[in-house]
Amino acid sequence: MKLSVFTVATPDLTAEELAAAAASAGIEGVEWRFRGNPEDALSEEPSFWRHNRSSIDPANWEEQVPVFREAAANHGRRSIALVPYLNCGDLQSTEQAFMAAADLGASMMRVGVPGYDRKTSYPELYSQAVKYLTEVQDMAKQYNVKAVVETHHLTIAPTASLAYRLVQSLDAQHVGVLYDPGNMVHEGYENYRMGLELLGPYLAHVHVKNAAWSKEEQNGGNTGNSVSAKWRCHWSPLTEGIVDWMQVFRDLKSVGYDGYYGIEDFSGEYDSKAMLQHFADVFGEIERRLEEEVRV
Repeated sequence: MKLSVFTVATPDLTAEELAAAAASAGIEGVEWRFRGNPEDALSEEPSFWRHNRSSIDPANWEEQVPVFREAAANHGRRSIALVPYLNCGDLQSTEQAFMAAADLGASMMRVGVPGYDRKTSYPELYSQAVKYLTEVQDMAKQYNVKAVVETHHLTIAPTASLAYRLVQSLDAQHVGVLYDPGNMVHEGYENYRMGLELLGPYLAHVHVKNAAWSKEEQNGGNTGNSVSAKWRCHWSPLTEGIVDWMQVFRDLKSVGYDGYYGIEDFSGEYDSKAMLQHFADVFGEIERRLEEEVRV
């Protein structure tokens, strides 16, 4: 089993510290966050999306990428992915990110898809996305870095099937899908194996996290049975959420997946180093249990 870490989940660690912690936990791959930190966030405590010490700034990527690449290599880790936050249709930023990913030595990079907020129709957004991804495919081929579309809530690709619809006309050698069951707790759940069977050769990578739903209290603490009852989805520790990772692992093995499993735990239950070790321990146990099932 190949494990990786997306550095958005380890905001307090520098590149060198992250690589060392990954090596200590037996995590082989690193997926580097590609986004600048706001100037006013630098005086704040480290956080997932504002002050992240393991993040490459697109404005300074040419000088920063070698530092991050070498930090991974110094500890025997592989820089497997660059993970930017791209807007669908922004070809200039997309090509810049491809250049950085190629210099990093990454084999894949996340690309943008439209968000969905009921203001623009799905058919219109779908048309925009396919046009963009067709041009992205040419860049992916040029820079030898696979472009991946992530299954993500609040976008037009919350499920495996809708992500597949975006990429089905493209070459799976250059464009694929990043499968994220944790995101699918928020929005987009469908039977894991069915979705994976549909993705076929487009399945490129898997992100690992978990989430759960809880009913919000109303009227002084009474959850009640109102038709307007509100539910909230929140991140949870890996073993405490709705995603049954043992079943997901079985289903991934059933379709022949042999790629990386990349942790991005946002629960805040553990500090970064402990979170990485917990991830490695949990997935080591999952692998052992599956091997026992096969022997039986």
